[in-house]
Amino acid sequence: MPSLTHQMHKTGNRFQAALMSAAAACLALSLTGCAKVDTTAPSAARAEAATATAQARFGTVDCRHTKCIALTFDAGPSEHSAKLLDILKEKQVPATFFLLGKRHIEKYPELVKRMADEGHEVASHTWDHKILTRLKPDEIREELERPNREIERLTGKRPTLMRPPQGRTDTAVHDICEELGMSEVLWTVTAKDYTTTDSALIQERVLAQASRDGIILLHDLYDGTVPAVPGIIDALKARGYVFVTVPQLLAPGKAEPGKVYR
Repeated sequence: MPSLTHQMHKTGNRFQAALMSAAAACLALSLTGCAKVDTTAPSAARAEAATATAQARFGTVDCRHTKCIALTFDAGPSEHSAKLLDILKEKQVPATFFLLGKRHIEKYPELVKRMADEGHEVASHTWDHKILTRLKPDEIREELERPNREIERLTGKRPTLMRPPQGRTDTAVHDICEELGMSEVLWTVTAKDYTTTDSALIQERVLAQASRDGIILLHDLYDGTVPAVPGIIDALKARGYVFVTVPQLLAPGKAEPGKVYR
């Protein structure tokens, strides 16, 4: 029987091929993603709010007055996630994890529990990484509901955030997300870590794009990504950034179901 590591590399190769195909299709667009949709910036979400700033496991942060940035990871858990969690714990940095169901949540349930227990935000990246804009409404619901059920079973908390595969979304996806009580989260920074195993290059790409209220997209699935994380954290802290989860980034606002945030 193939080892888990061998299976994980095969999964990574398939996932990498799909993402590289998407990257080629988006070549003419900016690095911030493929989706051409109306989005809400974190600063706008905060401005609309009238409630108190949320408490975080790693301390109270008010991003209205603090230079905040959110570190997010897609397509886990994976064989690299335990090491990533060790790094985040050591550096006292919270993250938001957009988890895949098939071959990931179902394979590493203990890591899903650990993410929640250690104060990270656990969110959905669908069950099988299907492009939601190509699916029928019932298929979209299943892609979103299935990981929600598993995450709630493992953590006791139902996800309220999701990230559509390849950032591809449309009105039908928005409507179903609203129906399910979910908000969509895109990104402002991508290292395109699915194209390289060079950790130094991944770090360089992130630092070149980072700005206040940024949402950094990385994948703990790939070999070069997790080794890049300590350097990314240290460099951004040196620039005065404070790391927060996506809900903290929006606080005192709150993500509204059916809306897209970037």
